[in-house]
Amino acid sequence: METFLGYERTDGSIGVRNHVAILPAVSCANGVVQAIARQVPETVPLLHSVGCGRGGADHETHLRTLQNLCRHPNVGGVLIVGLGCEILGAEGLEQAAAENGRHIRRIAIQQEGGSRRAAAKGAALARELLAEAEKIERTEVPLKKLTIGLECGGSDAFSGVSANPAVGRASDRMVDAGATVILTETTEMIGTGHILNRRAATPDVAAKITEIIERQERKSIEVLGPMAKLAISPGNMDGGMSSIREKALGCIVKAGSRSIVEVVEYGQKPVRQGVVIMDGPGYDPDSLTGLAAAGSQVIIFTTGRGNPMGFPLVPVIKVISTSRAYRRLEDDMDVNAGAVLEGRSLEDLGNDIYHLVGRVADGERTKAELNQQAGILCVYTQHTSL
Repeated sequence: METFLGYERTDGSIGVRNHVAILPAVSCANGVVQAIARQVPETVPLLHSVGCGRGGADHETHLRTLQNLCRHPNVGGVLIVGLGCEILGAEGLEQAAAENGRHIRRIAIQQEGGSRRAAAKGAALARELLAEAEKIERTEVPLKKLTIGLECGGSDAFSGVSANPAVGRASDRMVDAGATVILTETTEMIGTGHILNRRAATPDVAAKITEIIERQERKSIEVLGPMAKLAISPGNMDGGMSSIREKALGCIVKAGSRSIVEVVEYGQKPVRQGVVIMDGPGYDPDSLTGLAAAGSQVIIFTTGRGNPMGFPLVPVIKVISTSRAYRRLEDDMDVNAGAVLEGRSLEDLGNDIYHLVGRVADGERTKAELNQQAGILCVYTQHTSL
C-alpha cells in the first residue's frame, strides 16, 4: 500500500470520508442541530457541551478543537449553528473553515427567530452542502498524506502483549511509507518517559516529552494522592492489570519503534511527518476528539475488555486483544489480535492492520461505522467554569 483513494481538498489535505458536518458553536444549539440532522439524516451532527462559560486555557483549547474539526480533512462541508450570544462565536468557526476551503454555511438561532425557523433554514442549507459535497470524487494520493490516531480503552492484561504491539508493527510500516501516527493519552505514559525520550529525534522533543508526562503525573497526584500510582479503571483491574505503570508500558508500544519527531498540544495539528505525541487525557471520548482535531483521518483503537465506541467524523478500527473477547464481541471488532497468543507473529498481524488501514482509507467501513457507533464530541476541559 503506497497510495489510497481520498478526497482532495483545496488546502491540500486529503479526506478518507466526505462528510457534511453540523456543528453547534455552543451546547445551547445542540437541540437545533439534532432537529436538522433528523430532517437531513445524511449529515453528521457534532454535539458537544462547550462554547460558553470557560476562559483562559480552556477557551483556547475549545476554540482550537472546534476550528480544527470544521476544517478536518474528512469534512466536505459544514453547517455551523450558533445561538447568537455565545462566547466562542460561530463567526470564528466559519472563518477557520472558509480559510481552508470548506463549503460552509452559518445560522444563528436568535437571528432566525427561534428553534423551529432555524432548524428549517438549517435543513435547507444542509441539503445544499450535501449537493456540493457529492461533486467531489476520490483520487489516488500518496500514503504520506495519511495521519493515523492511536487510542486504547478498556485495556486488559493482554493488551500490551497482543493488540498494542501488533498496532506498533503497523505503525512502523506506515511511518516508513511516509504517513504520520499520533500517540496520545499522556496519563497513560506515566513511568515511561525514559523509554520515550530514547526515541526522541531531538533534545527539544525529549524535553517536551518529559515536561508533559511530569505535568500529568503531578496532576494525578494532586487529584488522587497516594492512589495515583494505581490509577486504572475497574474494568482494567478486572482484566488483570495491576497498575498505571503496566498500562503505560502497553500503551506506548502502539506507536512502534520509530523516532518521535514532534510533541503537540491537545487538538493541535502536527507539522512534521513520523511519530507524534499529542498531550491529552486518557478518557476515551476526550482523546478521540483530540485525535480528530489534530487531523487524524483514521483512528486505530485497541481494547481488551471490548469498547465499541467510534467517532462521528473519523473511521475507527477496533483491535481486540484475545480471541475469547473477539468471539463475544465480533459485531463490534475489526481485528482479532488474540491470534498472536495462539501462535501468529506480531509482524503478520501488523501487516494485516496496515493493509486494513489502506482499505478503510479507500472507503471500506469499520464495524463502528456499520453499527453507527459514532460516539460523542467530548472536548478536553482542564480548569473550572466561570
